[in-house]
Amino acid sequence: MTRSNSVDGGSNFLGEVAQRSLSRRSILRWGALAGAGAVLAPAVTACVGPSAPNGGGGATGTSTLTLGLNRSLVSLDNKLNQFDAAVTVQRAVRQALTEIGDDLKPRNVLAESFELTSPTQWTVKLRNDIKYSDGTQVAVEDVAKALEMYSQVNGSFLAPQFPEWPKVTKKDELTFTLDTKAPLPVLNTLMSNILITPAAANKPEELQEGVGTGPYKVASADRGTGTYKLVVNENYWGDKPKVAEVNVRFMSEESSRVVALRSGEVDVIDSITPDSVAQLKSVDGITVESVTGTRYNQLFYNFRKPADSPMSDPKVREALSYGFDSKSVVDGILGGTVTSAKGVVPQTLAGAVETGEYKYDPAKAKSMLADLGVSNLKVKVIWETGEFAGDVSIMEALVEMMKQIGVTAELQQFQPGGDISTWRQGKAGDWDILGNGYGNQTGLALTNLQGMYAGTAEKEATRDTYHGFVFPEISSQIITATSETDQAKSTQLLTQVQKDIWAKWPCMWAFIPNAVLARRTRVEGIKLRPINSYQLSNVSVNG
Repeated sequence: MTRSNSVDGGSNFLGEVAQRSLSRRSILRWGALAGAGAVLAPAVTACVGPSAPNGGGGATGTSTLTLGLNRSLVSLDNKLNQFDAAVTVQRAVRQALTEIGDDLKPRNVLAESFELTSPTQWTVKLRNDIKYSDGTQVAVEDVAKALEMYSQVNGSFLAPQFPEWPKVTKKDELTFTLDTKAPLPVLNTLMSNILITPAAANKPEELQEGVGTGPYKVASADRGTGTYKLVVNENYWGDKPKVAEVNVRFMSEESSRVVALRSGEVDVIDSITPDSVAQLKSVDGITVESVTGTRYNQLFYNFRKPADSPMSDPKVREALSYGFDSKSVVDGILGGTVTSAKGVVPQTLAGAVETGEYKYDPAKAKSMLADLGVSNLKVKVIWETGEFAGDVSIMEALVEMMKQIGVTAELQQFQPGGDISTWRQGKAGDWDILGNGYGNQTGLALTNLQGMYAGTAEKEATRDTYHGFVFPEISSQIITATSETDQAKSTQLLTQVQKDIWAKWPCMWAFIPNAVLARRTRVEGIKLRPINSYQLSNVSVNG
């Protein structure tokens, strides 16, 4: 069931989750901090109990691994959702032709070979030893059907990353070509996101059935609670997984995840705040993993505003950004575990360039707004609980900082699994700023550029653009860069388009978080990748 609640100025928040998170202390704290540029010592937000000895009677033994995710795994398909917590589990059940390795470069998985054989054609050969968990053989037709189904999903996270859908032409039982109208030199990377399913069972929606080629298969699933039980796929073509059973649990409250980890109820938790990291690092039997990530988190402006709205003016958006003290947020709330963005995509991605910095200058913000004739501006900020670590505190800070420049911010928070997707598409209500994140599973700047900034009027007609960001000249530049095979020319095009996007001021602020998880030390083999996932089949559990 969907539920949302709002607050004006951060003083009357009615949301159940928000009531637990928005405290008078923190509001006062940010009231004092806003405008001061002070560095705030991390505050303890997670209430944890003492560690239970010997695992606390929770997850024990070497045959079972229990994961506590911060977001609900609504399916093991990724046509619509690919939030970070889901990727590891999704790909343990379903696989793609390729995957992105530790070095952020593509490597073959279901494909034995994947070669560019002409500027507009890739030739692919499937491995001959792969079967689905139900024992059926993987076929070329399954790849063709998968592309067809991904292309038909409305509101897809992945579909906008493809400038065009390749055509599959079967050559023999294992070999086929992927043909495009324009050169698509990164197609082997993009195909890492297309998970393959038996053609007869594939649909243009998130599949609830769990037939795949991965090391695990689904033994039981409760989509409503986000609880899944995985067991070894006896037909898996690769090395047998080290753990016989994996239990996946959705635990929205960070404090609950921390307590569960400390007590031994779960073995691994993800998406934890610096406060919890600081606590867990001092706990015997628990280890924290961290690596620079590829996710781009933002306070993104709504580009579906009418032309006469002040928010449609890039100068207004720029002015509001000067009113946001990102350094205090990074140091005070996020404990230095994120990097303030210097461009429109993470600098960790291939092809990313620096285009500018977010600077705090409230005097300039007020002066610009006054010069633009903007007064008594009110903005509505929406986000989903758990979109990023410290989300509520960041929004509290935003409210107080906007006050300092004469802007009233109204907050509206959505429960996980609620209807924020409908709001994001502009179908449920109006808003001005969205707390959002864009996970990158390819390691390419082009993926973010294509998915976030290459909106067209056709895509906007079905609300498949990134919050209404539609600028034909920018879309054209991105598409040209995507099909450019000359590396020097591609770099030049990518550099220019990122500068042009920055000039539109798409975000009040953006940041790149580290990928972070905590595990019990009895769990080994987790090699956290920058794309915030790991190979579940490599994980082992000691006694």
